[in-house]
Amino acid sequence: MSAPVADLLSFTDIIDVRSPGEFVEDHIPGARNLPVLDDAERERVGTLYKQISSFEAKKVGAALVSRNIARHLEAWFADKPKSYRPLICCWRGGSRSDSLTHVLQKIGFAAEQLEGGYKAYRRHVVAELDCLPARFSYRVVCGPTGSGKSRLLHALASEGAQVLDLEALAVHRGSLLGALPGRAQPSQKSFESAIWFALSRFDPARPVFVESESKKIGALRVPDALITIMRASACLQLEVPLAARVQLLTEDYMHFLNNPETISHQLGRLVSLRGGETIAAWQALASERAWPELVTALLDQHYDPAYLKSLARNYAAASSDQTFHTDDLSISGLQQLARTILAAD
Repeated sequence: MSAPVADLLSFTDIIDVRSPGEFVEDHIPGARNLPVLDDAERERVGTLYKQISSFEAKKVGAALVSRNIARHLEAWFADKPKSYRPLICCWRGGSRSDSLTHVLQKIGFAAEQLEGGYKAYRRHVVAELDCLPARFSYRVVCGPTGSGKSRLLHALASEGAQVLDLEALAVHRGSLLGALPGRAQPSQKSFESAIWFALSRFDPARPVFVESESKKIGALRVPDALITIMRASACLQLEVPLAARVQLLTEDYMHFLNNPETISHQLGRLVSLRGGETIAAWQALASERAWPELVTALLDQHYDPAYLKSLARNYAAASSDQTFHTDDLSISGLQQLARTILAAD
């Protein structure tokens, strides 16, 4: 039996049998990777198929797949009850997922194969991201760099609000210094999968809170339909004193502040925008570890002008906007602000 993409969230588990390399690029959110061929084995079988014959490739592939399935049966499936109902996925719903599905069904599990495999799932995500964003109303959290927008989203989520945290999904804070230490951004496909999965679980009758993002977050692009409706949505404007913003940024970017060479290198990329003299002054502050002075200068001379220009272009003020003032960006302070926002919504 096979199941259409529309039914994929109704299963106990989603088992992706593609190779680890295929899985890392993108997969159904929540899926578990139990490859029936690893990357080297898949390459070996593919080479035999192209250079010798499909018969020789299938002989070798069948042996490898059988050994890998046996290993998974002894590990992952060993303690699963008869009621366990997994959906099995491969690249296009072919022999790799069919092999594991067949074995599991013979055992007695109500396993099904994803019809069309990952390729069908990917087509589904692309189609959904063209129309799904328009099913929701959005509250766009706006405010200059350091206003605690991301922290506020976390507070709103903890209060039960529907939150689409695009920077968390993109693994990036969305600015020149936004890369997170030791963490690479996902692929574009994986980013889109995460957005689709989040939106598909929301209630259209309730608003979705999101940050006033640019079209790109690091190297990743926000889907067109989503960014378009975000830019047409009501905004929540945060007004936060400069001192509180400097303190927050000093906390959030301590990994940069502890490494003056890295931040100086990154700042050097702004020479064409801010001029050599300004950049040299910032780099001098970094080498002196004069962090409050550096952060204040960056906000005043770069981030605030850039943000205000972007905001005027992409999130123009409207009569439906609301403004909230706070100088307390602590967890408890933002928790209270989240309650105030939700009460006013």
